[in-house]
Amino acid sequence: MNYPYKISVVVPLYNEDESLPELVQWIKRVCEANSLSFECILIDDGSKDRSWEIIQQLSQQFSEVKGIKFQRNYGKSAALNVGFSHAKGEVVITMDADLQDSPEEIPALYTMIANEGFDLVSGWKKKRHDPLSKTIPTKLFNWATRKMTKIQLNDFNCGLKAYKNDVVKSIEVFGEMHRYIPVLAQKAGYKKIGEKVVNHQARKYGVTKFGLDRFYKGFLDLLTVVFLSKFSKSPMHIFGLWGIFMFFIGFLASAYIGASKLYYLSQHVKAPLVTDNPYFYIALTCMILGVQLFLAGFLGELISRSSADRNSYLISQKIRIDG
Repeated sequence: MNYPYKISVVVPLYNEDESLPELVQWIKRVCEANSLSFECILIDDGSKDRSWEIIQQLSQQFSEVKGIKFQRNYGKSAALNVGFSHAKGEVVITMDADLQDSPEEIPALYTMIANEGFDLVSGWKKKRHDPLSKTIPTKLFNWATRKMTKIQLNDFNCGLKAYKNDVVKSIEVFGEMHRYIPVLAQKAGYKKIGEKVVNHQARKYGVTKFGLDRFYKGFLDLLTVVFLSKFSKSPMHIFGLWGIFMFFIGFLASAYIGASKLYYLSQHVKAPLVTDNPYFYIALTCMILGVQLFLAGFLGELISRSSADRNSYLISQKIRIDG
């Protein structure tokens, strides 16, 4: 397939007006020095500062700059998803707008995708300029993600990544799933996932937009993506299996109660009331849970065949996106 650009640089941003001019000039300088045709798509995720004004100025100054502005803040996943849908480059590279991701990494990332056959390359900020309160939870988070997904990456949350264009057009990034794009790509059938050690720059302007809540949210998102990657197409496989198991336990308890009752009757002994037997309540609870789980699986199957629009965002303005 012929692409109009070798590289699409997709940059989601929120309140980063100070860093944008320097970032765009840096990207342009690196791409031109390496003879890489490019477009730079800046997605303003509902910023409250002058970010969109700066994007408009940059688009007038540089023909490669394109802009998308959300009506309000929808989150990084929505920004990446809409950026991916508009990317026209052979290789799509994502980076954060805060200058902590170095554009100097672009040529090497492009080579790994275009010449070495990788489907996706994730950056690894091996040496980080972050406090221990951020680095230690990050290491634990990455360890847990490796164990649960079986993808051997050291830094899942690194914003600096490179993809084949086909990859970003085959996945949908929603909710808070931007942390798990490699998992979504693997689920879509792209298995050659690589990693590259990249520079982590100290923040030059502003403050971080992420708080400690991203760690517990990240863990919950991890459980979600693991479940979705295994059972999103057939939820009956998990709910139905556990439903049958619970119903079977309840059936065994009921059978035991019935057998006990018959035994007492055969011995002409007064049998205790069924409701006095603790196994009665175990049987009742397990059979109810079994039926509910089975119904949950059935409803999940119905929903999976008519999934709702998970990326509902309103774009208020664009610059040279559809042309």
